[in-house]
Amino acid sequence: MLPQAGAPPVEWRISDGYVGYEEAVAAMEARVAAIAAGEAAECVWLLEHPPLYTAGTSANDADLVEPGRFPVFRSGRGGQFTYHGPGQRVAYVMLDLSRRTQDLRAFVAALEAWLIATLDGFNVRGERREDRVGVWVRRPEKGAAAEDKIAAIGIRVRRWVTFHGISLNVEPDLSHFSGIVPCGVRQHGVTSLVDLGIPVTMPEVDAALRASFEDIFGPAVPVPA
Repeated sequence: MLPQAGAPPVEWRISDGYVGYEEAVAAMEARVAAIAAGEAAECVWLLEHPPLYTAGTSANDADLVEPGRFPVFRSGRGGQFTYHGPGQRVAYVMLDLSRRTQDLRAFVAALEAWLIATLDGFNVRGERREDRVGVWVRRPEKGAAAEDKIAAIGIRVRRWVTFHGISLNVEPDLSHFSGIVPCGVRQHGVTSLVDLGIPVTMPEVDAALRASFEDIFGPAVPVPA
């Protein structure tokens, strides 16, 4: 997933405070159009949202268990219902696959590899599953086959430019996930780095994300959000 030789570095933006979902989508839409037109560099945008649920293009309304709990947004990304909120690092990934590899499966696999490498930096073994998207951790203390989801992936592509992206649970309120069936998976739970006993800060996670990103996708340069 490395860029073509001579391509400018990816802009790496981190927003302070909470960013509204509609505001974020509008900003992504504008940036994707500019990237596709050759008028802007690729970008990864790290942020936190206030508590909310989003429904992807494959969402089943029956999986919205508590429709009045938090705002619900219909999203153009792939996937089903997911939760975003404080303590969760969302990374919106706007890359031009026409300058990389025009292969959506390879792109999703690269996002999974990015998350797994980031978790490895905190001595957490993240794993992918062939039958469900995202990154999972085994929880043998809960049962022999128990595992929890620690990171979600949901993407959209327009003119070979990607947007939406990933979310990694650092220290969210895990009870907020109970208002939905996360990603339509009923038989497994949800966890976070802090829930796994890793006392990590968001800046530490951001640094690990950037280091792992550069190994897979190429250089990234910090810019003001």
